[in-house]
Amino acid sequence: MAQFRFTPATHWRETPLARLLSPMQRFIHSETASGLVLIAATVLALVLANSPLAGAYHDLLHAELAVSAGPFELRQTLLHWINDGLMALFFFLVGLELKREFIAGELADRRQAALPLLAAAGGALLPAAIYTFINRGTPGAPGWGIPMATDIAFALGVLALLGDRVPWALKVFLTAVAVIDDLFAVVVIALFYTSGLNMAALAVGLGVLALLAFLNVGGIRSTLVYSLMGGLVWLAFLYSGVHATIAGVLVALTVPARNRINASDFFLRAQHILSHFAESGDPADRMLRDERQQSAVLELEDAAEAVQAPLQKLEHQLQPWVAFLIVPVFALANAGVTLSFGGGEPVAGGVMLGVLLGLVLGKPAGLLGATWLTVRLGVAALPHGVTWLHIAGVGCLAGLGFTMSLFIAALGLGGGELLEAAKLGILGASLVAGLLGYVVLRWVSASAGREDSG
Repeated sequence: MAQFRFTPATHWRETPLARLLSPMQRFIHSETASGLVLIAATVLALVLANSPLAGAYHDLLHAELAVSAGPFELRQTLLHWINDGLMALFFFLVGLELKREFIAGELADRRQAALPLLAAAGGALLPAAIYTFINRGTPGAPGWGIPMATDIAFALGVLALLGDRVPWALKVFLTAVAVIDDLFAVVVIALFYTSGLNMAALAVGLGVLALLAFLNVGGIRSTLVYSLMGGLVWLAFLYSGVHATIAGVLVALTVPARNRINASDFFLRAQHILSHFAESGDPADRMLRDERQQSAVLELEDAAEAVQAPLQKLEHQLQPWVAFLIVPVFALANAGVTLSFGGGEPVAGGVMLGVLLGLVLGKPAGLLGATWLTVRLGVAALPHGVTWLHIAGVGCLAGLGFTMSLFIAALGLGGGELLEAAKLGILGASLVAGLLGYVVLRWVSASAGREDSG
């Protein structure tokens, strides 16, 4: 019987379509790509809001869309569908990332997690305090949560521009800080931006969540089951008064993070399957006719499915959709602010100033101060190769609040001039924070390079 000979990947013929799509695939998998798409969506929103198309832009966002099923009808404006619907998937991905980090990531070890946890706490509390001090006793006071957040896509995108000139540990530290910032933002939204609870709807949502947790314990791993039941939780939360996006995080926490077989077992099983595949004979044009080859491929597919945790699989499937569709659409819908300077209420000026100072000054000062105190007390040490100037640069990048800040602004300030002022503050602060962080980290890298060459 003829033996199977594997054809090296380099000999595979690339179709014209594959050659056409490969640059796009490389772009999607680059670290800066999502940040560039987000910037493009933001610029487009600003252009639309300050052009003759501004009326049509705002009319479209406030046009009502309804979903009906028999007597049931859910009617919302397009803006609400984006902020309450699409962003629930963003928060679902945030929940998956949080669970992974606490189970197997940088936050799994308590001592290792202490540094980014306390750094993020400092970087969240000081900006909120600065905003509150400026806007205390005014209608803008509810926006205190706006400068607490970090936009992980923008922050990591700027860091990626520096390449290997910054330590890998610094990227890990920034990622952990941004993930914890997201956790803080979720808690703030759940506790302080929720009102008028419908207890019956909330009970239904919590009941479905409990059922999902039971299914997890019972070994149910179908991502379709968690997706469909997660939709029910979202709908119940939407009617309950708890912001519907919180449902995304809570459903994510019920998704199984265990795999059925470990990596070693998968490797041995795959070797065994491939050996049978190789023994099946001459491979030329046999896949459609040879039952042994078909069986081996299906077995290998089952093994690959078993070695992946549903959490990991969903995270990988959702990430490009969130990065390249959901978040840019959110920015396109929410970053369109009319650039008007002067003639506004003093309260609006306070909101803008509070956001600017909170993100540009409060974030780096709070993060750097909390990190210094944590290291000084011996609770944790700086990561290998990371200096205090690196921490200062990361603190500046943490001032890129964008996505979550815009989201909290819409919740806390509703609409009108105060929301417009907050958006201007967020856009201005994100631009300044990104440039400051890049300049500081580039200067640190250049100084280290001169020392090494000297």
